[in-house]
Amino acid sequence: MAGAITHDNDQPAAEGRQSGPLIVTEDAELLDDLLRLCAAAGATPEVHHGVPERGGGWEAAPLVLVGDDAVRRVRGAARRRGVVLVGRDQDDSGVWRRAVEIGADHVLMLPDGEQWLVDRIADVAEGVGRPALTVGVIGGRGGAGASTLACALAVTSAREGLRTLLVDADPLGGGLDVLLGGETADGLRWPAFAASRGRVGGGALEESLPKLHSLRVLSWDRGDCVAIPPQAVRAVLAAARRRGGAVVVDLPRRVDEGVAEVLAQLDVGILVVPGELRAVAAAGRVASAVGMVLRDLRVAVRGPYTPGLDDHEVARLLDLPLAGEVPVESALARPHEGKAPPGAAARGPLARFCTVFWERALAEAGGV
Repeated sequence: MAGAITHDNDQPAAEGRQSGPLIVTEDAELLDDLLRLCAAAGATPEVHHGVPERGGGWEAAPLVLVGDDAVRRVRGAARRRGVVLVGRDQDDSGVWRRAVEIGADHVLMLPDGEQWLVDRIADVAEGVGRPALTVGVIGGRGGAGASTLACALAVTSAREGLRTLLVDADPLGGGLDVLLGGETADGLRWPAFAASRGRVGGGALEESLPKLHSLRVLSWDRGDCVAIPPQAVRAVLAAARRRGGAVVVDLPRRVDEGVAEVLAQLDVGILVVPGELRAVAAAGRVASAVGMVLRDLRVAVRGPYTPGLDDHEVARLLDLPLAGEVPVESALARPHEGKAPPGAAARGPLARFCTVFWERALAEAGGV
């Protein structure tokens, strides 16, 4: 069991944090359990029987785990965020009162709350900061150019110096690693993560993936696997977002359970629509399905246009904000064998479109 307590006087976390949590307890059995959970999360804690001397860790620790036996000894400590009161007695109603006395953010009971606590400690060990700005790209119809735009956005983001991960969420799309010219590159593909449950380490995920054009790519292999359990999709994308920077996802036009897990973690969605009436009609159905999960969906329009249409008219017909007009580069009209990936030409029209998009999106998000 884990519960949260809201404070009116939350203070910002202190600077100069240590890398592991602070444990305050004299309960040997509880300490053994907390040390085990810290080890499982890859964190090395600092242990004290009471509030450490000034400069010893109470203010600096990124997370403080207070055993229920130690409440009296920490009652006078300075209020701060990130304090968890840990106990074992599920029927002890007084634990909430004691949590308020020490300014705890959460009350956690073992063993039920072990997984929650491991995840929280692992966040500390991993140095979690602002999550990645996560952008999904989806075609309004087949052949709209969504994969090309997704690759160009990722290549541009990496060129601008952001930690970037490109995720291929369309198992039937042929593989973004192929589009980037890296189908033989070493690294894991989606099927390797099919059994993932709970938490996936962000750093381990990043290091395990192919690195192409200064970004990491999670794509599909050439095997028969065309579906990943929703739990695995959720765990992998959450790990990618914890690393910060930018995550770009190339989405299929159908919305199944796995795609819904991706949509739930997106900050912005881009619907790519060719400037023709039939494409607009098809895109309307896609937007309706995607919009049930994703709140911020924008349309990017690609010419040439049917007479009477332009980018603003397409956006009006779909009742979506306009992300812009996607330019066409002649070099992208041919297969990519031996050629640079989409967006690689920094001064090209597609790269300029992507640069403007990132500038606006990052400004809206308050920086990454």
